[in-house]
Amino acid sequence: MGWWQIGTDTLAGSSFVLSPLAEAVASLKTLHAGKAAHPGERAWLGRHLPAYRERLAAEPLDALLVRAAIGPTWNADFLTPTPLGDRERSFEEEVGAVRATEPADAVDQLAVALGGPVPEPLRSARDLPERLAGVLGWVWRETVLPEWARRRRILEADVVARTALLSRGGWAAALDELCPGKMRWLGDGRLQVNTRDYPPRSVDRGRLLFVPVTPATGWVSWEGTERYAIVYACAGVLADAAGPAVPEALGPCSGRPAPGCSYGSDPRCPPAS
Repeated sequence: MGWWQIGTDTLAGSSFVLSPLAEAVASLKTLHAGKAAHPGERAWLGRHLPAYRERLAAEPLDALLVRAAIGPTWNADFLTPTPLGDRERSFEEEVGAVRATEPADAVDQLAVALGGPVPEPLRSARDLPERLAGVLGWVWRETVLPEWARRRRILEADVVARTALLSRGGWAAALDELCPGKMRWLGDGRLQVNTRDYPPRSVDRGRLLFVPVTPATGWVSWEGTERYAIVYACAGVLADAAGPAVPEALGPCSGRPAPGCSYGSDPRCPPAS
């Protein structure tokens, strides 16, 4: 299993953050898989999968890049940059980290994601970061942005609910419920982040961020020793769009007041990588 050794200061300073880019990446992964985890996702795929496949058919190099970046067991790092976590940023701000990747570094990261050689067309391309940012931009504009307001309410509700669980049961309870069966607190500062056979990682400095997304997927990422992120599938995605308002006093838990949200009992999990 993959686990992290987490220092007490890191855990004490950890926080939940929303990331439009993470939501777009999770949506891209769902489109790439073409499989729905629940009826709501099935309806979403029905609306957007044909256009997504048409988009990639028109750009074969983009299609090859997406397959390589998602990889069989690991995401290429430049596909999943770790959020800064200092404030909520726009998609355009966040995707800048994808574009800023050096082309040579992108090829190296694709090799890790693939676990082997990178196909020649990708090795020869000098615009892989820009191409991947373009695909993510399409996914954001065409499939996420039109319903971002509703998704945001669901994400905010998830953060509020997990913050309440944290206040009742402490970090062990909150982390065990983040992804039942895959993530759990092992004791002695150890957090199991997935069930894969990866070497332990020391997370005794820097910030630890928990990032909810609405698609049924997730991953972990880190930026040196400065920031670590666990992206997880939030609860409540099957709930109706209308629902009770989140008390304004709880809004700061997610960075700003939540105008209203719906929350269901649909805890689904991710973290693999």
